[in-house]
Amino acid sequence: MGNQVEKLTHLNYVEVPTSDPNGFEPEVDDGPRIGVSYIFSNDGGDDDDDEDDSSEPYPSENHLAKHEEKPFEPEDELECSVYFREECLFERNTGTPTHSAESLLNKCRPGDVLEFVATGQYPHWAVYVGDFQVVHLHRAEIKNGFLTDVSQGKRGRIVNSLYRYRALQPQVIVRNAVDHVGSRDRELYWRNSECFAAWCRFGRREFKIGGEIRIGKQPYRLKMHFPDRKSHVLEFQSLEDVIMERRRNDQIGRDAVIQELANHLNAAQAFQEDPIGNKAV
Repeated sequence: MGNQVEKLTHLNYVEVPTSDPNGFEPEVDDGPRIGVSYIFSNDGGDDDDDEDDSSEPYPSENHLAKHEEKPFEPEDELECSVYFREECLFERNTGTPTHSAESLLNKCRPGDVLEFVATGQYPHWAVYVGDFQVVHLHRAEIKNGFLTDVSQGKRGRIVNSLYRYRALQPQVIVRNAVDHVGSRDRELYWRNSECFAAWCRFGRREFKIGGEIRIGKQPYRLKMHFPDRKSHVLEFQSLEDVIMERRRNDQIGRDAVIQELANHLNAAQAFQEDPIGNKAV
């Protein structure tokens, strides 16, 4: 079931098995399903309470050239929050500035978690361990290298405060990262660079592969915030699944996510109005 969930959470919103948001249940086979519910609503207020890195190589020169005319803009990011039941675990607001790798070096302290971003690419996370070096998960191996090399020309920022868990002591964070340098393939317990870096900083099993059993009701909610105070919520059974979906959204960008949602909701509405497939008169 776990592998089925991991695959399904990477599909677009039209393809993901789901219950109809208005309660209509079409007849389906008894095949695998995941409990994802869709909610599209106006917020009452601001206080309303991958590809993975083991297979996402640094982009080719052709891929980089494709985005040269559109530099990364924080305002293009999708604002979102992650909840475990009613507790907010993660929150990203739009407009967070980024810096060149050289500028970032002057701001880093050992134990800081860094995120490197570029238009159309998955964010890449790393742990700063001092002496201008970071440790990160890349191509199914935990590696260390100079921050300026690992950045691959991307802009970066310190993201210590995105997750609201209590951080470990800096020396423990650094040791967590350094102790795993050289781990690869079957020795890895993390699906992507974000899960590894976050685990180093917070030490929580939720960031590890299979760290949570996916049974019963989905306790995690990914709430995506859009213009005009609208939001859309997806439910998941593990934090790992939420991270995979959120990273996919970061990679395709806010406009693409909005278009996917529009396509899905329009298809769901049309199906409900004509559930037996008759053409509208």
